[in-house]
Amino acid sequence: MPSARLVVATSLVGLFVLSLGIGVDDLPMGSVLTDAGALQLLLVSRLPRTVAVVLTGAGLAIAGLVLQILVRNRFVEPITTGTGQSAALGVLAVTLLFPTASIAMKTLGASVAALAGTSVFLSIAHRLPPTQPFLIPLFGLVYGGVIGAAVTFIAWQTDLLQYVDIWTNGEFSGVLRGRYELLWILAAMVALAWWVADRLTIASMGREVSVGLGLNYQRIVQLGLVMVAVISSLAVVVVGMIPFVGLVVPNLVSRLMGDNLKSALPWVAVTGAVLLLACDIIGRLIRYPYEIPVGTVLGVVGSGLFLWILFGRTQRA
Repeated sequence: MPSARLVVATSLVGLFVLSLGIGVDDLPMGSVLTDAGALQLLLVSRLPRTVAVVLTGAGLAIAGLVLQILVRNRFVEPITTGTGQSAALGVLAVTLLFPTASIAMKTLGASVAALAGTSVFLSIAHRLPPTQPFLIPLFGLVYGGVIGAAVTFIAWQTDLLQYVDIWTNGEFSGVLRGRYELLWILAAMVALAWWVADRLTIASMGREVSVGLGLNYQRIVQLGLVMVAVISSLAVVVVGMIPFVGLVVPNLVSRLMGDNLKSALPWVAVTGAVLLLACDIIGRLIRYPYEIPVGTVLGVVGSGLFLWILFGRTQRA
């Protein structure tokens, strides 16, 4: 649908510019080139935050799409399958063992934990009866809840509950130049997902079909798990858990643009960036000059979109 693509692309550009101008301090765009203070505000705070939102939204949408392909279920995303909670557990473990660890080291620990947690979920999910598709997301919620409870218990015992609250409630108010650059790895993950899109499409048909068509099924599954784990861990470490992006965006794009993964994947990334950027702006404006975390805003907006997708799918059926 060319009209849908035009709306999404125009929305991204408009929201990006709008985000640069929103904040407690006024930032007239016309004075950026002549006012050193305005230029510093733009480069240190506004631009890094906006870029971080775009990268995170695109990355989480792609992570959700890849996970849905691996699990062969439309109703899962990293936050509802224990991936995000496992990443938080990894960050907590690194913080306890190495209190002065850098963001890069925390990201590494979170990635390893997220990879392990997602692998366990995937191995169990493939054993559930395929005729009951809602069992997988239900199991994912229980599985993630158990890991999340373990994180909370350990944090309570070690007096780190405030840190856990930061990791589990996504928001961008603390993003500044020097604290978001690792998120550029998400752009690399999006490019990698596009590069292997055809192989992911074959993998979505199952192990037998994939092997019959000459695909190394195990390797592509491992690659998909690495992509999901890296994206989820980076998001948790830098900005915290953000729900619904990986759940609703792939379904929205599939509904509007079809299931051709190679052509739809870039629009999944762009739509994820648009959704997260819009919710971040809403959170900054609704109680201006205070902020509502984008994770809270997405909890409301995302649940509404998910119900619309669910009931719309039911009505068409």
